[in-house]
Amino acid sequence: MALHLGDTAPDFEIDSTQGRIKFHDWIGDSWCFFFSHPADFTPVCTTEMGRTAQLAKEFEARNTKPLGLSTDTVEEHNKWISDVNETQNTDLQFPIVADADKKISELYEMIHPGESSTAAVRSVYIIDPNKKIRLMMTYPMQVGRNFDEILRVIDSLQLGDANGVVTGADWQKGDKVIIPPTLSNEEAQQKFPQGFEELKSYLRLTEIK
Repeated sequence: MALHLGDTAPDFEIDSTQGRIKFHDWIGDSWCFFFSHPADFTPVCTTEMGRTAQLAKEFEARNTKPLGLSTDTVEEHNKWISDVNETQNTDLQFPIVADADKKISELYEMIHPGESSTAAVRSVYIIDPNKKIRLMMTYPMQVGRNFDEILRVIDSLQLGDANGVVTGADWQKGDKVIIPPTLSNEEAQQKFPQGFEELKSYLRLTEIK
């Protein structure tokens, strides 16, 4: 089963460092940053787990729950968390699911044969409160994730959902946004009384305060 943007994220039930998780129930009315790692006690992943923990308040401010996955046991995860906290100077509080049999890795197409003995690669899924997949990214094992980009995507998706706009290249929070071409100028004037700048008939910029 190939996963696509807009699909309902497959539900699952699995053990984690914070007990048994039923994925959809656990997400609840929040967004989810679901990310996988090949294995515990690996260097790049240790920094990523630490950075996620360091950004706990940023994720909370965006109503987003981080959920890690690694192809090891809860016991191994707990040992690894101690290393993460020690080396990254943080306090990791989000759950890490124990995917030792790789069932969730396969369900979410995180398998990359030949890449490593643990098979799971470093994937990212952003999932909204309706349990829809809104972003999918897969990183090679030697490149650490860009957490500024992950937060930027969440900001863009949430702003777009709330205001019916899209964001351009390198958009940052506070920048002008784009009015979709599906809206006529008359409709845009009603929806965006603050006004807009029309660069082309298909490229209109406005500000969302």
